[in-house]
Amino acid sequence: MNTTAFRGDVMGLPVFDETLCEADLDKMMNSALDASNFLKAISHEGRLMILCHLTTGEKSVTELEELLSARQAAVSQQLSRLRLEGLVTPRREGKAIYYRLTDERPKQIMEVVYELFCKND
Repeated sequence: MNTTAFRGDVMGLPVFDETLCEADLDKMMNSALDASNFLKAISHEGRLMILCHLTTGEKSVTELEELLSARQAAVSQQLSRLRLEGLVTPRREGKAIYYRLTDERPKQIMEVVYELFCKND
């Protein structure tokens, strides 16, 4: 992104001005689309709970069912959505399927969610 097109504010977020060129605006729109899709994928309490559990490491579908006190069909449906969005990765071992976080983004988000909503409970 063109560094002359924005200046950082106190929190490190960019402040955009009229010098933003079309290419930078396109990059910004693509980033907004990616962020929007990511946020939609985690905008369900079941998916948030799955991500929370996976921040501590890989879990089988059976483990997740037990941790969430949920039916296999419900857990599988939420895992399918997280997998579709590229947030979790499956691994098969015999009849069991294990899931882990694909990268650090969900863990980083879960840390922020914990700080904002759970820490003082």
